[in-house]
Amino acid sequence: MVARPPAVAGDCMVATSQPTATAAGLRMLREGGTAADAALAAAAVLCVTEPMSTGPGGDLFALVWRDHRAEGLDAAGAAPRAAPSGVLPDEIGPCSVNVPGAVAGWAALAERHGRLGLDACLQEAISLAKDGFVVGARCAAAWAGVSNLPDGFGPAPACGVRVALPDLARTLSIIARDGPSAFYTGSIGEAICAATWLEEDDLAAMRACWVEPLHVGYRGHEVLELPPPTQGVAALEALALLERTEGNLADRITCCRLALEDAAREVRDGADVSHLLGSAAIERRLREATRHVSEPAGGTVYLCAVDAHGMAVSLVQSLYYRFGSGVVAPATGVVLQNRAACFAVSGGLEPGRRPYHTIIPGLLARDNELLGPFGVMGGFIQAQAHTQLVHGLLADGLDPQAALDRPRFRVDGDQVRLEKGIWHRAATVRGLGLEAVLDSDIHTFGGGQAILRTEHGSLIGGSDSRKDGYAAGW
Repeated sequence: MVARPPAVAGDCMVATSQPTATAAGLRMLREGGTAADAALAAAAVLCVTEPMSTGPGGDLFALVWRDHRAEGLDAAGAAPRAAPSGVLPDEIGPCSVNVPGAVAGWAALAERHGRLGLDACLQEAISLAKDGFVVGARCAAAWAGVSNLPDGFGPAPACGVRVALPDLARTLSIIARDGPSAFYTGSIGEAICAATWLEEDDLAAMRACWVEPLHVGYRGHEVLELPPPTQGVAALEALALLERTEGNLADRITCCRLALEDAAREVRDGADVSHLLGSAAIERRLREATRHVSEPAGGTVYLCAVDAHGMAVSLVQSLYYRFGSGVVAPATGVVLQNRAACFAVSGGLEPGRRPYHTIIPGLLARDNELLGPFGVMGGFIQAQAHTQLVHGLLADGLDPQAALDRPRFRVDGDQVRLEKGIWHRAATVRGLGLEAVLDSDIHTFGGGQAILRTEHGSLIGGSDSRKDGYAAGW
C-alpha cells in the first residue's frame, strides 16, 4: 500500500477528522479569522458530522499558542452538587451526565483569541445540520457500532447517505443568536435538566477557565499538556521516562504502563501532579515494577489549526462513549456526555467536582518557538498514543502523516493490544510478561491530527487515516 503523503502549506493549515470540518476551518481563515476562529468553526461542524463522538453536550479542552507562549483552556463541567457522594456512577443514562462544558469553552476561546465572533464560527455547522451532510466511511462504521442509538440519531446511516439534524440546527442557531448563556438557561437548559439529574443551578455555575500547561523536555523540545482533571501528565511522565531509555517498543510499553498507573492514582480535580515529573521521581519510577492498568475505550474528536500570524490551537471535544450517555435533551438535538462514568477511576462520585478526564490536547515547542499542535482522540488511549506519536515525530524523525499512521499498541491491564502492522512484535510483548492481543479493530487505536512548522518556516501536517478527515492549507 502506498503511504499517504503529508499535507504542506506556506502560511496556515487546519487538520480535522472530517472533510467538512477542515473546509469550515479553512473558510474562517480565508475570511480573516484567526486559528481560534478556524478551530471553533471546525469543532462546531464536527458536532454535526461526527455526532457519536462530540457535540454541545460534551466537554472541551484546548491549548493555544500565541506571542511565544502557551495557555490552556479547561471547559469541563462538574457532577451535580446534589449527587450522592461516593457511589459508583452509572456508565450511561441520565445519572451519568456531568454539566456539559463545550459551549462555555467555545465562548471563552472566541472572546480571548477569536476575531470573527462565535456566531460567525457556528454558521457552517448550522447549515450542515439543517440542510444535511454526507456521512463518511469511518463515521458510518462508528455510528453502526452503537447498539442502542439515542432519539433522533437512528437508524445508523450507511456511508454516502445524507443526514440532517434539524433539532441540533435550531440549538446552534439559538447559541449563535443569543450567546452561549442561552445553552445553559431558558428552554435548552430546562430540557437538559428534564432529561438528567442535573439542576438549573448546576448549569448556571458552569465556567470555562484558562490554566497554565504542564510540560517536560523530550529530544530537545518542550511537550505541553494540560493539568488535572485531564490525564495530560500521563503522556508527559511517559515521555520523561522514555527519554532515559533506549526508546524501543518494550521501553515504550513499559513507560506508558508506569505513567498510566501513576495518573490513575493521582489525577484528580485540582490536584498538583508536578511532583510526578521531577528528575528524582522519574529516575526512581524507572526502577519500579508496574501493576495492573486497565482502561475502557471512548469516543472523542481532535483538531488543530495554525494561522499565518503564528497562532496555533490544539483542541479536543468529547462525549466520552459513542453518543455519550445515550440521553438527548428533548427537542434540542443535544446528546449529553456520560463523563460522570469516569469517577470509577477514583472509586466513587464526587458531587460538584470533575472526574479523571481522558481528553488531552498537545503542543510542541522549541527554544520558545512553536513547533506545532498535535493530538490523538480515542478515550483512555490518548496519553499512550501521545507518547507514541511524539516519539515518532521527535525520535524517529517521521513526518506528521507517517507518525499518525504508524501502527500503535494499546496497554490494557496485563494485555497489550497490537494493531495489525506490528503483530510481528508480539514476542516483544510476551518478553515483558504480558499477553499480546492482535486487534484488527482500528477504532480502538484512536485517530489524530498534527501540524508542525518546518525549519524553512512552512507547515507540514497530517490527519490520521483511521478517520475520514484531512489536513490542508495554503
